[in-house]
Amino acid sequence: MSRAGRLLELLQALRRRRAPAQGAELARELGVSLRTLYRDIDALRAQGASIDASAGVGFVLRPGFMLPPLMFDADEIDALALGLRWVATQPDAALAAGAREALAKITAALPKDRGEAVDRSPLLAPGRAPGDGPLPAIREAIARGRKLDIAYRDGRGGDTERRVWPIVVGFFDDAQVLAAWCELRGDFRHFRLDRIARAKPNDERPDQPALALRRAWQRRIGLAADRN
Repeated sequence: MSRAGRLLELLQALRRRRAPAQGAELARELGVSLRTLYRDIDALRAQGASIDASAGVGFVLRPGFMLPPLMFDADEIDALALGLRWVATQPDAALAAGAREALAKITAALPKDRGEAVDRSPLLAPGRAPGDGPLPAIREAIARGRKLDIAYRDGRGGDTERRVWPIVVGFFDDAQVLAAWCELRGDFRHFRLDRIARAKPNDERPDQPALALRRAWQRRIGLAADRN
């Protein structure tokens, strides 16, 4: 691996971690000696990366450092283009615009030949029907840490008004699903977005912090807890 590639790998290894990383751990992951690792840390610092180090604790990359130009291989370019183009088809105007802007910024930051590869990517994402639907209101409630009032029609055609604590939205092949704590049922429930007739955040905060609620939901459904 070239030194530039090794520096990028080191930067990504630091970005992935929420907690300090021991030098020996990073060296093993990257397949280099501790001496080389320390040199690479110094090289990243020289390029503007704010990397803190504490004896016995490890290294931490502080937010805000960008490493231009962006470099992606062909598979990574196809993955990025497909993913962002798919998001751009979703019935959420702000989210779709964000995806288009992100793809444009990534394309502009790539070297010319890699940027052209974005346009040549053979992978396309199917379009969806226009209209925002409930997704913008759900994202707003999650971002603001607020409860959400919804009008919901279940699979048997029954209509209910519910106050829920939104957790995540899952995008599946046949449906988009909101995972939330439902005050009406006193338990976690999953709501198809195409059955939500109305959604509006209110001023109340859920009774549990967002991360604790998410981890409780993950335990309930048997999903390994993430580190976010």
